[in-house]
Amino acid sequence: MTSRPPRPRPALALVEGGGEEPPPPSPPDPPLREALVVRYGELFLKGANRWKFVEAVDRRVRRAVADLGAVVRPVHGRLLVEGVGHSPEALARLRLVFGIASISPAWLLGREPEAWERLAVARARLAQARGARTFAIDTERPDKRFPLRSQQVNERLGAAVVAAVGLAVDLGRPDWKFRLELGREAVFAWEGAVPGAGGLPVGTAGRVLLLLSGGIDSPVAGHLAQKRGATLDAIYFDAFPYTGPGAREKAVDLARILARAQDGLTLHVVPFAKLQERLRDGAPADQLVLLYRRMMVRIAGRVAERAGAPALVTGESLGQVASQTLENLACIEAAADRPVLRPLISFDKSETIGLARRIGTYDVSIRPHADCCSLFVARHPVTRGRRETLERLEARIDWQGPLEEAVAAIETVRVGEEER
Repeated sequence: MTSRPPRPRPALALVEGGGEEPPPPSPPDPPLREALVVRYGELFLKGANRWKFVEAVDRRVRRAVADLGAVVRPVHGRLLVEGVGHSPEALARLRLVFGIASISPAWLLGREPEAWERLAVARARLAQARGARTFAIDTERPDKRFPLRSQQVNERLGAAVVAAVGLAVDLGRPDWKFRLELGREAVFAWEGAVPGAGGLPVGTAGRVLLLLSGGIDSPVAGHLAQKRGATLDAIYFDAFPYTGPGAREKAVDLARILARAQDGLTLHVVPFAKLQERLRDGAPADQLVLLYRRMMVRIAGRVAERAGAPALVTGESLGQVASQTLENLACIEAAADRPVLRPLISFDKSETIGLARRIGTYDVSIRPHADCCSLFVARHPVTRGRRETLERLEARIDWQGPLEEAVAAIETVRVGEEER
């Protein structure tokens, strides 16, 4: 009887010397889903009204990345921005949204610890290639239904990294840290965070009117008012023909930059030259800056009343220039019919310039175009003004007529909506 020929042995078995066929390869892991994790700022302080602030941030985030095809969803006190990966453009836009504390590029995971281990090991290898020698694992477990506690997850992932990569554990100051968050709606990992704009979402603190001069200070003051939740309107006093069209263009461009943080911005342009001429003809030159500023806050109050803005905002800083001494600020505010907010009151000029550079207004502000407050003034204006002196001068000057003409001729420009 002829025996059956032996069955061919697999090539891998021949090489390894075994007779058994190897097990089938494990299916590959699905591709990692990238997302951006957005964390709220100081909204936890808002108590029963917190939901209003959260909704406002959510709207701003959705608007910021809508044209990029992003999908935004809330997860256990965070926002997940999906569909844009770790897009630098999306990240840059989100960093401008007030009410956000930080943003992290993250990876969305399933609920299987094996997948967490594989990602931790892969990221550890990359960190080692970049020079890391020590590491730590940090797990948060908002969903307490997970059978593993945070410390158990840390130990399991840490052991996997040590075995596969050889990094040393350092819980104090590690070269690289892998973070994991286990929530009901999502599980995600991340390594670091970039700071957000902080503050409160624009629109939650009402509306204010910014006196926008075209210089360095006032747009920074407007930015800081937005950071505290205020929606801006702006008013610009145009001294044409003493100043050229470039001065007005500066103001419009600055307003356009500020409009990015909100749903467009209304800029009110006031023809101011005739009123300045009237003041010049009736008052000493060293008093003109204070008289100009008193007229400005009077006109701004009229515009603010129509706009529903209960406060004005200026870029004044205590002692920075002659018109900004305590006495002079008091003289100016005495003519206002509503509070005057001064976000820069304690800023050094270098601090203001640094913030102007960061928010993108500095290069516009330093364009060589004069503003109206430099017209006709003395070389050495008064530094300790007296309200009684200014009121006495105003009583001698027929300024009401030119002021009413200026108010009637205000031009309203809407900026920012073309970029939405």
